[in-house]
Formats: sequence, structure tokens, C-alpha cells
Amino acid sequence: MGEDFEGRKLVVVGGSSGIGFATAEQVIAGGGSAVITGRNPDKLQAAVEALSKHGKAWGIAAELTDRAQIPEVRNRIADEHADASLLVNGAGIFVPKPFTEYDEDFYDSFNELNRAMFFITQTVVAGMLSAGNGGSIVNIGAMWAHQGIAATPHTGFSVQKGGLHSLTKALAIELAPHAIRVNAVSPAAVRTPPYYRLVPEAHLEDPVNSFASMHPLGRVGTVEDVANMTSFLLSEKASWMTGAIVDVDGGVMAGRN
Repeated sequence: MGEDFEGRKLVVVGGSSGIGFATAEQVIAGGGSAVITGRNPDKLQAAVEALSKHGKAWGIAAELTDRAQIPEVRNRIADEHADASLLVNGAGIFVPKPFTEYDEDFYDSFNELNRAMFFITQTVVAGMLSAGNGGSIVNIGAMWAHQGIAATPHTGFSVQKGGLHSLTKALAIELAPHAIRVNAVSPAAVRTPPYYRLVPEAHLEDPVNSFASMHPLGRVGTVEDVANMTSFLLSEKASWMTGAIVDVDGGVMAGRN
């Protein structure tokens, strides 16, 4: 049975594919509506059309690492979607690269992404506070914020997702008096577009080359695995949870194979 989101509106930062899109699908299936952001206008439009077959959905196109585009995103949310009581920060940049090969522009992209989500969150929270009915925020973190994986050098990604983990705990305490809950999920390897860039299609079912063997449960996660927990945390079934970072990782944080 899905969660009950009747009359609730969700904003998903990074929702045109992957975990964010799957979460939007679940919220709409539960009677809610969704606003998703994406950087590719065509892909975003296709995602909105797919969601709209089952309920109300809107799209906001923006390159989140371009600081100049963020005010327009915030203005549209404030003007058109101030009634949103649910938020998922799902954007991420996963491009494995050795630490010594980073340049300043590449490093800055991680900071700009977190900056965008910080201020978009501020705008959504302003609407929640104005409505006075509480709300729920879920940040999509990552196992890579907890530990390193030698096969995938990822310092920038770790810094970016580690920032979201820290934001989760700090904001949970600040917003708790207003009945706004803030939690995070921390997935390991999941079948999302960045994963497909890392693992060739021919190796997707290979237990070694696909990273499946790294997980004690013996498989790579699906977007639904993570979206299921995300939707739960958004829902009233998790009404006594805030400040939690939930590992959804096939057992990796308990011990890697």
C-alpha cells in the first residue's frame, strides 16, 4: 500500500529522472501533485508529461550549477507553488575523477549545486512557515558521504552529499518547532543515469563488474528501493522522525563484501 499524500504538493529538485522522478510518481499515486526541476528542457517536458498521466505535475527548467538561473526558480516556486508542503533535494553530480585532476571550475560545480538547493529549500520553507501546517523535507544523500570506494574516486561528490547530510541535521533542529521534519536517505550504488555511465550496459547483470557483489544483499539498488523510503519519510507515517540519515544501501554500511 502506498502512502497518503492527498492534497499535498511536492517540489523535487532534480526530478526529471532517477530517484527524484520515482518519488514524484509515488506522491502523485498517493493523491498528491509534484513540481520537478531539470536541466534538460526536453527531458523535463517528457517527465512532466509522464507524471501528468496520473495527476498534476509541473516542470521548472534550470541548470542548478548556474547561479544566475536560481532566482527564477525561486520566484516561480514562491509565486506558483507556495503551497508545497513536501520537498526532495535529489540533484547530484557523480563523475568519478581522481582528486589530483580536479580544476577549480569542476570543484565549484559541487558547491554551486548545494548553494542552489540551500536557497531553493529556503524558498519552499518560507511557504511552509507561512501556511503554518508543517511539512517534510528529504535530502538524497549518499553512501559516498560516509566512506570512500577505491574504484570510484569521488571527493567532490562526497563533499556535496556530505553537505546535504549536515544540512539535514542542522535544519531538522531549527525547523522542528514549526513541525517541519527534515530527513535524508543515503543510498549505495543505484541504477540511475550516473550509474549507467559508470557501468557499461553489458555488465549490468555481472555481479562483479556491476558493483552488485559489494552489497551484502547481492544486488545494486533500484530507484524504487530508494523512492520507497523517501516517500515514507515524506509521509505522516514518519511523523516522529526528523534529523535521521537512513541507509538504503543493500547492507553496505553494515559491512562490505
